[in-house]
Amino acid sequence: MTVTVTTTGPLSPEDAQANALGRDARKDAEGTYDVTVIGAGVVGTAIARELARHPLRTALIDAADDIGSGTSKANTAILHTGFDADPGSLEARLVREGRDLLAAYAAGTGIPVERVGALLVAWDEDQLAALPRLRAKAERNGYHASRILDAGELRSREPHLGHGALGALHVPDESVICPWTTPLAFATQAVRAGVHLHLNCRVRDIAGDAEGHTLTTSRGPLRTRYLVNAAGLYADEIDRLLGHDVFTVTPRRGQLIVYDKLARDLVRHILLPVPGPAGKGVLVAPTVFGNVLIGPTAEELDDKTATGSTADGLHELREKGRRILPELLDEEVTAVYAGLRAATGQEDYRIQEYPAQRYVAVGGIRSTGLTASMAIGRHVMGLLAATGLETGEPRALPPLTMPNLGEAFPRPYRNAALIAEDPAYGTLVCHCEQVTLGEIRDALSATVPPHSLDGLRRRTRARGGRCQGFYCGAAVRALFEEARP
Repeated sequence: MTVTVTTTGPLSPEDAQANALGRDARKDAEGTYDVTVIGAGVVGTAIARELARHPLRTALIDAADDIGSGTSKANTAILHTGFDADPGSLEARLVREGRDLLAAYAAGTGIPVERVGALLVAWDEDQLAALPRLRAKAERNGYHASRILDAGELRSREPHLGHGALGALHVPDESVICPWTTPLAFATQAVRAGVHLHLNCRVRDIAGDAEGHTLTTSRGPLRTRYLVNAAGLYADEIDRLLGHDVFTVTPRRGQLIVYDKLARDLVRHILLPVPGPAGKGVLVAPTVFGNVLIGPTAEELDDKTATGSTADGLHELREKGRRILPELLDEEVTAVYAGLRAATGQEDYRIQEYPAQRYVAVGGIRSTGLTASMAIGRHVMGLLAATGLETGEPRALPPLTMPNLGEAFPRPYRNAALIAEDPAYGTLVCHCEQVTLGEIRDALSATVPPHSLDGLRRRTRARGGRCQGFYCGAAVRALFEEARP
């Protein structure tokens, strides 16, 4: 079992190193890993990256053909401050710590982040009366920058807001981030540092003994001394293979509508509802890709694969959007999508170590998992050490710069010096998203390359614009097929 690195041209030194790591994985396929992480979403990749800082033999495995292909690829992409978390909870602490860690990491690696701020909008007297309590809750969570706005200041900040808004709580440090580049950065850095990535590797059974665990997978047996379960929607099923019945994951579907870039000037902040008994409700937010999204719904389901959109769900979003930002409904829809959150019936994370089994369960990581991911990685390292893992001294990871997918940041097609050096960066393939031949080529030859057209879209934005690939689809597919081994 090895990570496959597909190339279409000369390898960079970093990718040559990744290929060498792949050869090492083949050579040592029968060996035992020190730690194996199940699940290559944003949390699992963050844990693997943290493990990569130590002299450990680590594996990261996932049942899918790509990293970040579950909940991590379909969410609202907000970098939270944690102002509204349950004070004193593990989630509140890890979101607060994770926000600072991820903000710094994003700045250093080129992951696009926009600090747009959030407004919790009150539409009736009860919601208006709740704003001081929400501000006090934020302060108990260590966030002191929020303030209450009256209707006049709210209107000046959001002139396209629907009629009837009475005020808002302003949270200036809420941000939007690229949800796709983040786990890809974690995985890339982990693989370059020596972590073995095994995709299309579904866990079917786990047998434990005094020395560790033997995983029966769709790609054969895998032996590991310590085990981390970050399997997201399937974390409860992995937990039961270890003999536990502590939590049950009930998939909570969130449907969203993405509006065209021409709608971007209609909204300046993340527009949040005041939370009520039914939850946080539907938001309207800009994205780092230049679009505007509305959602999510919150539907409790039994099917962990039910990521389809429904007529009822989209109708609900449009009706709620009509009140929040009525002009938005006149804009063109670029896409609709749905994601499944790993709800467990408990608001806090379900992170638990089992020293006798050399096992850590990381379950119930819901919508804040993107923000908390790096802090979860550090927390899990501490739990592994408490279960007896000798981690060794930490080391610096190889530096990393990710391709920019953010609309507000420099893109290759506008970089004259880069184009002069390599004309491929001036050759547009996807005109809707201004994606160049050079960017597609780089993604296809990267350390962790895509294995599907959707994976390529998440790395480049190609086929993700208003024409949904009608114009560029054939060309993108041809490039993808040419690069396949």
